[in-house]
Amino acid sequence: MEKSKVNIKNKRARFEYHLEETFTAGMVLSGTEIKSIRNNKASILEAYCIYDKGEVWIRNMFINDYENSSFYHHKPRGDRKLLLNKKEIGKIEKWMKDKGNTIVPLKIFISEKGWAKIDIACAKGKKLHDKREDLKAKDDKRDMDRALKS
Repeated sequence: MEKSKVNIKNKRARFEYHLEETFTAGMVLSGTEIKSIRNNKASILEAYCIYDKGEVWIRNMFINDYENSSFYHHKPRGDRKLLLNKKEIGKIEKWMKDKGNTIVPLKIFISEKGWAKIDIACAKGKKLHDKREDLKAKDDKRDMDRALKS
């Protein structure tokens, strides 16, 4: 299959959280949802994952309606099940037991076989001073690149 150009990322995740461990999961989607994702009509900026009764779900992920659909429309912000193996679900369950831990989506992509996949990460929220250090390091790197260029 040809390489898909799906580019749906959560750029704020690396700024807001310390990422510990990442997983790649499949998603249970309907026909109109996958077509909208292939058209880059989705957003994971406000999304987060939950663990419930041995399953991992993604909440608040926005998938826009497919414009060529007839009468069947999906819920734009409905919960969607993530497909992980038992070991990964066990790790996520242990991670979620501690207070302050969360699971954030990082990126949606289409695999070589044509399946929609999502990268999720176990994360801890950053404090304000951590964010300031990241911004300072980013500015320093930009200044060094400018100096080397000129």
